Amino acid sequence: MHIGLHVSDFTNPGGPATLREDLIRIVGEAEESGYRSVSVMDHLWQIPPIGDAERAMLEAYTTLGFLAARTERVELLAWVTAVTYREPGLLAKLVATLDVLSGGRAWLGIGAAWFEGEATGLGLPFPPTAERFERLEETLRICLQVWSDSEEPFEGKHYTLGRTLGNPRPLKRPHPPILIGGGGEKKTLRLVAQYGDACNLFGGDDVAHKLDVLKRHCDDLGRDYDTIEKTVMAPFTPNDLDGFLESAQRYAALGVTHLHGGFPYFEAGTVKSFGDAVVPRLAEL
Repeated sequence: MHIGLHVSDFTNPGGPATLREDLIRIVGEAEESGYRSVSVMDHLWQIPPIGDAERAMLEAYTTLGFLAARTERVELLAWVTAVTYREPGLLAKLVATLDVLSGGRAWLGIGAAWFEGEATGLGLPFPPTAERFERLEETLRICLQVWSDSEEPFEGKHYTLGRTLGNPRPLKRPHPPILIGGGGEKKTLRLVAQYGDACNLFGGDDVAHKLDVLKRHCDDLGRDYDTIEKTVMAPFTPNDLDGFLESAQRYAALGVTHLHGGFPYFEAGTVKSFGDAVVPRLAEL
């Protein structure tokens, strides 16, 4: 069972002045403790239920580039990229750049986006749900083509690329792993079966059912179900290690191989930085 750390809150008692050092400490400790991956959210405002929109939020790919320079082993990804926030050709270039500069440690985590408030607030496109899923599939196809040997044009319903040239290509071969976030049974899990290297489900009683749905999609498409990594995003409970181990065992019995999550970084007024609160818990967890 692999463990990944999800950093989802950047508001700390020390404010922006201490944020850089806090991130270095937290991610460095995660790497030293044997965590496989580190992720950040692709949001521009904080999301409910974590906190109010006014809480601090860093841009995902800038943050991942910074973390790539401060680490050597952990895999890095946005959990998950909002498909409508960047044009697909640019997104393919962003992930390829992260992969090259991190030494082959980048993933593409991607989903159909959902936080309409931040999109409309900052003037980003946010089409209806059906269109976002159409754009998600086209984006997956475009990224795979840009990362391949092909430079052929791409003509889709929503995107047109005159030349899918990507240089340098990612170090990870055949391409950076693709994690598609969400448990939608008709669209999302079918896209996982067709294009994904990993699914991501939220922890709970329906994980077994969602995996059964994914397997049926794989059967329909002729995809080997066992080639897809099963991941679960769930809150960490460092104060209940026995409970954490029990839940990990339950997920492992279902075929889940990667638990990914985070936990509250500080209690207001009790620590100088969220690094002081998180770092002692990482190795124990």
